[in-house]
Amino acid sequence: MFSRTIPKAIWLTAFILVEAACNQDHRSIGLGKVIQSDQELNRILPKDAKLEKLRGGFGLLEGPVWSPDGFLLFSDMRSHIIHKWIPEAGLSVFPVKTRFRRGPNGLAFDKEGRLTICEHGDRRVTRLEMNGSLTVLAERYGGKRLNSPNDLVYRSDGLLYFTDPPFGLPGRDTDPQKELPFSGIFLFSEGKLELVSDELNGPNGLAFSPDERYLYVGSNNEQKPIVMRYEVVPNGTFSRGEVFFHAASVTRADWLDGMKVDLQGNLYVTSSRGIIIISQTGKHLGTIEGPEKPLNLAWGDSDGKTLYITAETGLYRMPLKIPGSRH
Repeated sequence: MFSRTIPKAIWLTAFILVEAACNQDHRSIGLGKVIQSDQELNRILPKDAKLEKLRGGFGLLEGPVWSPDGFLLFSDMRSHIIHKWIPEAGLSVFPVKTRFRRGPNGLAFDKEGRLTICEHGDRRVTRLEMNGSLTVLAERYGGKRLNSPNDLVYRSDGLLYFTDPPFGLPGRDTDPQKELPFSGIFLFSEGKLELVSDELNGPNGLAFSPDERYLYVGSNNEQKPIVMRYEVVPNGTFSRGEVFFHAASVTRADWLDGMKVDLQGNLYVTSSRGIIIISQTGKHLGTIEGPEKPLNLAWGDSDGKTLYITAETGLYRMPLKIPGSRH
């Protein structure tokens, strides 16, 4: 018999979680499984969808991005290199004229096709020019070194946003090398670095809605694993922010990482529970679980309907019905 001293709110929360679990549908998808929470997921996942492993044996994978030239780039944070994977030719090392430390992490192409890199351990954001040289875009704010740039996204007009948690520092928040007293979401434009939010202490993955009205940002915080949704005004700053999704209360995830959005506005968030799929209204549609914890993802292939997933030591892919947003 349960104690009557348990608060009513706890009883209600437990009831909701049990009821939600009873309404979930579990099915195999090759190397993984899907936990379906809503019928809307059927519009996203093909009936014969399979999670496929492309390669394994890596250190710690992050930052995948699909090139318009038909190949995938992704970071190996423990080997300190960027990999290039071509569907027909396989794997190679992508050449960059620098030696990464504790990174790299997030990758993105700008509108001119230049690769932009979050140099996690080197505490800066750089751009690879067409001639092979590196341009440092951001490494200090207010005269102080950045923490460890994590992930990034471009708006269609060229504005660059990136997150800067302390995860690349050995001691994180208490590391003696940490100079900034906060973890920021930054905007870089025309040589100017601007802080647009410092309310999250673990900002991580980020992605634009297809119409670019909203910027979603995940919080990699075990006490508060949430997705924030910020309304973006024309000059690139935020007009307001709100909690869009609380992962712990719905999926029991205790950390969030990379994220992407499809053309219908559905959000795909990597987490300790798998890839959480959320509708544009904030409804949990389902979770994809694989053999490893997913850390980031990217849309790829000629039709943009394949989800490429970087997990702890492996590269995976899975076909979907809806193309991904260019973000």
